[in-house]
Amino acid sequence: MADIERMEIKQRMSKIVKHNGTVYLCGQVGNRGDSIEEQTKECLRRIDALLEQAGTDRTRILQAIVWLADMADFDAMNSVWDAWVPEGHAPARACGEAKLASPELKVEIIITAAC
Repeated sequence: MADIERMEIKQRMSKIVKHNGTVYLCGQVGNRGDSIEEQTKECLRRIDALLEQAGTDRTRILQAIVWLADMADFDAMNSVWDAWVPEGHAPARACGEAKLASPELKVEIIITAAC
């Protein structure tokens, strides 16, 4: 049985969970009240930092789940996302609309990556 490694453990969640060669990140958000572009950039910056801490990077992302508070922000979020994803390394991705934890949040991204 493979060990489970948890990093940055809080009461409610771990920011990183590693198991059997796979890294699972908790959902990342940007700064409340910023534009969708700025929130997406901050999300992705935080994802990069967590992936590095876990010993991997964005070229190893397997799956991304993107939640938008408003699907009207889809194109603006994608303009930032498309510049961030390395060419030839696009993960499997889903994007949907959801009520996020705070009304000031516009985007949340959940990542699964290979180690």
